[in-house]
Amino acid sequence: MIKVAFASTDRSRVNQHFGAAEGFAVYEITPDNATLVGVAEFAEEAMDGNEDKLGAKVDFLEGCAAVYVMAIGASAIKKLLAKGVQPIRVDEVDAIDDLLLEISRAMTEGGVAWIDRALAAQAKAKSEDRFASMEEEGWEG
Repeated sequence: MIKVAFASTDRSRVNQHFGAAEGFAVYEITPDNATLVGVAEFAEEAMDGNEDKLGAKVDFLEGCAAVYVMAIGASAIKKLLAKGVQPIRVDEVDAIDDLLLEISRAMTEGGVAWIDRALAAQAKAKSEDRFASMEEEGWEG
C-alpha cells in the first residue's frame, strides 16, 4: 500500500499548481483498490514567491509516496524530496481515477521508478520492524 496525493479543487482532476493549491486529495492505493483517506483545504494563495506557504502543504503530505500537480517550483520540489515525497507534474488536467488505475497497475507490473522505490522502502521498513520485534522477544542472530 502506498499513499499518493493529488492537487485538486474538485477531488476528481489534478488541476492545481503546488504552491497555490487550495486542496489535496490523499489516497491509499493497493494493486486492487484505492481509498480516499484524507482531504486538505488551504486558503487561496497568490503566486507571489512567498516560500512560507509551502511548509503546511509539505507537512500535510509527509508519509505520501508522491504528489501529482499541474506545476511546481524548484524550492517546493526540494522540500518534498527531503520528506521522501516524489512530485509528479502532469501536463493536462488528468482525471484522478485514471491516475489511480495507472498507479495500481504499476504496483503489480513494476517499471515506474518512484513506485518501485516506495514499495522497496516499505518492504525494508517491514523487515526491520520484524527483526526488531524478534530481538525484543529474545531471538538472537
